[in-house]
Amino acid sequence: MGQAVNKNYYTVGEYVALEQESNVKHEYIDGVIYNMSGGTPAHSLIANNIGSELRRAMRNKPCRAYNSDLALAISESQYVYPDASVICGPLLSYLPNTNAASNPLVIVEVFSPSTKGYDKRKKFSLYRQIPSFREYVQISPDGALVEVFTKVENDLWRIASYWKLTDVVRLESVDAEIPMSEIYLGVDVQEDPE
Repeated sequence: MGQAVNKNYYTVGEYVALEQESNVKHEYIDGVIYNMSGGTPAHSLIANNIGSELRRAMRNKPCRAYNSDLALAISESQYVYPDASVICGPLLSYLPNTNAASNPLVIVEVFSPSTKGYDKRKKFSLYRQIPSFREYVQISPDGALVEVFTKVENDLWRIASYWKLTDVVRLESVDAEIPMSEIYLGVDVQEDPE
């Protein structure tokens, strides 16, 4: 997570106005606006790769893959930007921020050194508040490691870890399979030893 913007408290309306005028993205959590930090070349390439693979996997399905430009609405007072997301059916939102989706099924985060802990714990906790949310994909840019958290029921989640470039990542909620080799295409990574 980036640094908080100078003012102590912003209304949702002030946040939406700021986002419409800004060249950079901001996350908004209960009145506090945070600047989004930039990523590494590996982070950017992996995010692009997973987005392309999600788009390919959603062909002929009533679902769409979105990149990091789509904000997600955790609630009417919390907005964040994942690296990718999948929404099935029409995009739903809260007023006044109709550009932020409130109904993601799959959310993807590619870790950055400065946000890894936030993405793994706090952001996952926030995402779990979204009723439609079913799968969380966490991707490491430092080594071949993808972890998929799949909602089993209520607050019970199952984890699947993939660490070989020959593995195929399975996303049950959208019936998709994505080769690890495609996620890490063009990225110099090592497989985690077993």
